[in-house]
Amino acid sequence: MARHFDQAEGLCEQPDAETEGYRLNHTMLRIKDPRRALDFYTRILGMRLIRRLDFEEMSFTLYFLAFLDEADSQKVPADNGARTTWNFGREGVLELTHNWGDEANPEVAFHDGNSEPKGFGHIAITVPDVYRACERFEQLGVDFVKRPQDGKMQGIAFIRDPDGYWIEVVQANLLEQQGLG
Repeated sequence: MARHFDQAEGLCEQPDAETEGYRLNHTMLRIKDPRRALDFYTRILGMRLIRRLDFEEMSFTLYFLAFLDEADSQKVPADNGARTTWNFGREGVLELTHNWGDEANPEVAFHDGNSEPKGFGHIAITVPDVYRACERFEQLGVDFVKRPQDGKMQGIAFIRDPDGYWIEVVQANLLEQQGLG
């Protein structure tokens, strides 16, 4: 039986046994102003701050956010050490990194990866109804790159966070419903 579910050049069919248990834990984005970024990710997107780590000697703070349902919320340890272990053991975490003082420096800006030279492109979230989510984003004044009714890829949206990073907004079952699955 094949290890992969689709075919592409370069796939390894027999990975090193040492990789068993590896998981993608988090993606890191640099942020200029934590107040603006945390408001966006917690109020606009509904994520929850699960761990904050301050590194005074190096003048930066890490904010770890995730989507948690009520069952997940009950699993979050109250003890800081245990919560740190829990944070680094789960999947689907977003790390926002703030270098102290960036918010006051007008020269600080981050490359979103979508202009030249291209690189990093976006993170993605899934929502129950992409059109309804985007109506809400519109009402909240969120900056759109692409609305779900625009362009050839119907039902997929792209919004920007306060630092200009792109966030793809998808509805998990929509591509299949459109016959593209």
